[in-house]
Amino acid sequence: MMNEPTPGSQMMFRHDAHSLSHVGCVRQLNEDRSFAAPAIGIWAVADGMGGHHAGDFASETIVRHLQQVESAATPADLEAAFRAVLQHANAEIFQYAQRQGNLVVGSTFVGLLCFGSLFRCYWCGDSRAYLLRNDSLTQISRDHTEVQELLDQGLLTAEEAASYPRRNAITQAVGVAEQLHMDYVDGEIRAGDAFLLCTDGLTNHLSDLEIGKLMTGRRASDICHDLVNLALSRGGTDNVTVNIVQFFSASATIPVNGPIARPQTVGGAG
Repeated sequence: MMNEPTPGSQMMFRHDAHSLSHVGCVRQLNEDRSFAAPAIGIWAVADGMGGHHAGDFASETIVRHLQQVESAATPADLEAAFRAVLQHANAEIFQYAQRQGNLVVGSTFVGLLCFGSLFRCYWCGDSRAYLLRNDSLTQISRDHTEVQELLDQGLLTAEEAASYPRRNAITQAVGVAEQLHMDYVDGEIRAGDAFLLCTDGLTNHLSDLEIGKLMTGRRASDICHDLVNLALSRGGTDNVTVNIVQFFSASATIPVNGPIARPQTVGGAG
């Protein structure tokens, strides 16, 4: 669980957040979903898989369950509620697939939980989380993919991985097995931090260096639009979804609109 804040470490932040999803230039159906509930401290992105409307069912099921999470009194309470709804979503998707004749139906997922000055990032699959801090971009998730496993084992170089024929084969997803597996990383939020959650429709077309440049010193809505537009200009071969949240000190002046108070879901036909 997320550790309780130590005395004096609790910080109050202002934040700016924005989400954007596009069907892309090739696909007819948007199976991505993006979710944001700033008042609760949850941001997430899901990328459905399965085709024939099964993929959008999977990602939509995750978002529908996330909408059930309420404000928590402690980081542990927030994490427990979050994990519970993801387990329920996993069970619903898995049972749906069984009823459809044992189809493989699921969704990649990446979620950010924030409480006070603490964050925890969960992921399952190849949807990614990035942290921009002091103008330096770091991927804080680690892909659950066949190619990442080969890289970790030293069986592929980075150059070979770029052209590996099964580079998009994922090894984990929500709903593909009875037991849900997610990895996570913990950290402490600092004023000026910006998090990006995104599907592989973005990272298939943009390098980390390009993403970092577009995120630096700019408002969340502009970042989202420029990231998506650049992916589309390079072919938009998949649905592309981005979810940005930036944190500022309580005294900072934010030259943007205030945070969204209600939970927001992005994705679908658009």
